[in-house]
Amino acid sequence: MGIQNVAVTGGNGKIGRAILENLTDHGYRAINVARGKRREEVSDEYRTTDLLDAGEVYGSLARSDADAVIHMGTIPWPTEHPGFRTYESNVMSTYNVLEASHELGLESVVLASSINVLGCAYQDEPVEVFYLPMDEEHPVTPRDPYALGKHAIEITADGFGRLADAPSIASLRYPWVATAEEILENFVEPDRSLEGLRDAWHHTTRDVMFSYLHMADGAEVARLAMEADLDGHERFWTVAADTTAEVESGVLVEEYYPNAEHRAEIPGTESLISIDKARELLGWEPKRSWRDL
Repeated sequence: MGIQNVAVTGGNGKIGRAILENLTDHGYRAINVARGKRREEVSDEYRTTDLLDAGEVYGSLARSDADAVIHMGTIPWPTEHPGFRTYESNVMSTYNVLEASHELGLESVVLASSINVLGCAYQDEPVEVFYLPMDEEHPVTPRDPYALGKHAIEITADGFGRLADAPSIASLRYPWVATAEEILENFVEPDRSLEGLRDAWHHTTRDVMFSYLHMADGAEVARLAMEADLDGHERFWTVAADTTAEVESGVLVEEYYPNAEHRAEIPGTESLISIDKARELLGWEPKRSWRDL
């Protein structure tokens, strides 16, 4: 029968709304499952739902007749919340979505993981880089509540993915996902040379591997992951094809990651993180670069 109805948790948020738009543009019936009042006019249906309440999650997915769910409804950054709230938001909401999806026989689940699974932006210790280009097998060393939560949702998804009747499950390791206006403000207008990078916003520099993603590409990969027929659970790096720096990637490697093993050359300004897995299994290619704005 295939996927027709897609629930998007957190559809009131920035990336959630972009995903709703992408789904409707591609002929899907999109259901926004979120807390509070509706703050978008894109979805075909809205269901007010506390994602930390397992019963409400189950009921909303059942009543909306969802065939798949894209779960974006978590705390997007931890700086305004106590650690346990951040961890709870990530982990328990994801467990509730996975459990309901399994019990209801949904075909596909897409989860919002993060580059912060490495332990990047919200802790004092610098991210540990063992080899480059980085891929999905690279070790992760999370320490803060946000990073620990993202790591925990991937482990939880591993468990659900082992079930004989598991849905297709994809965890997307997003970097900072930005609108065109945000990209213009943070990359195009400032100095992105080595000297300029020393004063740049830390979410765009060393500890996030100089990665970013345009909002439209972030929405596109979520839909493609939902459409993919995966065997259990798979992790994917979903970053732009290039770095946020003006200098070549080889210069960044020498300057910022001198102890990392070099497993392959990284030509030009190509990303330090490999997106080959997303290309091969999802058919995804990021189309937008800050250099084109």
